[in-house]
Amino acid sequence: MGRALSPIRIRISISIRQQLSNLPESFQGHHMPLQPASAPAPSDTEGSAHVLTPFEWMGGEPQVRALVDRFYDLMDLEPGYAELRASHGSTLDDARQKLFWFLCGWLGGPDHYVQRFGHPRLRMRHMPFAIGIVERDQWLACMDQAMGEVGVNAELRQRLRGSFFQTADWMRNRGV
Repeated sequence: MGRALSPIRIRISISIRQQLSNLPESFQGHHMPLQPASAPAPSDTEGSAHVLTPFEWMGGEPQVRALVDRFYDLMDLEPGYAELRASHGSTLDDARQKLFWFLCGWLGGPDHYVQRFGHPRLRMRHMPFAIGIVERDQWLACMDQAMGEVGVNAELRQRLRGSFFQTADWMRNRGV
């Protein structure tokens, strides 16, 4: 006999399903909380109805690569990201490549990560690493600094901050 769900769990489940159903199709398989919505074209001179994905709005693979490279360069250089850097081991090469592949698909571009590794299962894949509030906040600060330095559009950057926060907070596996 199956376990009965409490009313709270049912409401949460329904709420998450409703949020996911409003996401662009390219985001719906990833089961992450509140990914960025599609963005309007920054300059729509022809009046077309095309809506840019965050991937397109950012500038495609070259800009995602620039963002990821700057993110990991900052992590390596800035003392304020020391705990975050320490959690990545001696080299950042593997993490750098995987984040690039993941972000391309998560932002609505090519699903490089899924093609290579299957479903991201972010929380499961990050369980071996101690992720608390300090690591979350350093990751978010490092990513925000990288977005600023590579020139991510201010409106897109604001949207991504919220999505990154929800995902990073969801990855926490220790209280502090």
